[in-house]
Amino acid sequence: MSILIPQDLLPSDGRFGSGPAKVRPEALDYLSMRGDLMGTSHRQAPVRDLVRVVQQGLAELYRIPEGYEVVLGNGGSTLFWDMAVASLIERRSAHGVFGEFTRKFAKAAERAPHLESPVVTEAPAGQVAVPGPADVDTYAWAQSETSTGAVAPVSRVGDGLILIDATSSAGGMDAPIGDTDVYYFAPQKNFSSDGGLWLAFASPAAVERAEQIKASGRWLPEILDFSLAVKNSRQNQTLNTPALATLLLLEDQIGWMLDLGGIDAVAARCAASTSILYRWAEKRDFASPFVTSEAARSPIVATIDLDEHIDASQVIAALRENGIVDVDPYRALKRNQLRVGCYASVDPDDVEALTACLDYVIERL
Repeated sequence: MSILIPQDLLPSDGRFGSGPAKVRPEALDYLSMRGDLMGTSHRQAPVRDLVRVVQQGLAELYRIPEGYEVVLGNGGSTLFWDMAVASLIERRSAHGVFGEFTRKFAKAAERAPHLESPVVTEAPAGQVAVPGPADVDTYAWAQSETSTGAVAPVSRVGDGLILIDATSSAGGMDAPIGDTDVYYFAPQKNFSSDGGLWLAFASPAAVERAEQIKASGRWLPEILDFSLAVKNSRQNQTLNTPALATLLLLEDQIGWMLDLGGIDAVAARCAASTSILYRWAEKRDFASPFVTSEAARSPIVATIDLDEHIDASQVIAALRENGIVDVDPYRALKRNQLRVGCYASVDPDDVEALTACLDYVIERL
């Protein structure tokens, strides 16, 4: 069944993916203006200056504490989990698992032959789990679980390092960076860039841990050596050649965020968008927020369950035919659900238009 949504109902931009996320047209214009950097050496001053501007911009955006460093490296958050297993977890870790991505980090630690089995605190999808104090040297969980749209508090636990996965929250939520030792993320969500890079705010304790593990003689591939990533980052570069387009898009987005008013203004923009969706769902008898606790609902990624008599896949297909894309649920959840990325670049007015389009489509289905 083909449904044509009236033009006056459609959002100006129909990209609502949970990653990669919408890239602002102005950022693409900026990328074309800086085309002279493409195909040049990342060891030379122009690219290193670009990296330095990104590092300084991120430090300003999050007001990182004195002594913390902005570290970056090749690969994304998935690679960072293996890096943490290799060069940040000394003996044993504790993990909060409340979705697919927090689970993957815990699995990486479980598979490591040089580590003791991790302590895992788990909650069902849609709820939140944070590890409690334990006989471990590292604690890990996500601020925002992208797969479910649930968010967890960020604070100190026990005496170990605190590693916070901020891939979908960084740039869209504030965080007490001083309560973390590594606040890490990839740039393809709120920062509207491409993947293939990880970035982190690292405490002196995290840098010291990595150096101690390296000095211990543990077998450590260079790409998984956090201390080597720190060394390169201090020189405004990465171990291997980075994607320059990723860095340029990231630079432009950080500048736009700072011009908007910093992290507080960006966070308010994201929260306004998700609030539109949560209110819409609560006022419909065929929809409801998947995360039942209001305090745990993501202000960045909204997950909305639909009643069983409405086939979410048909709704998603009808939206896609009209240029509204990537509101699919996370595949592993297997729920009759919509998942809407309300990252920084998404205009709240477009989210409002999305709800009108949902009403139009569902009524006709």
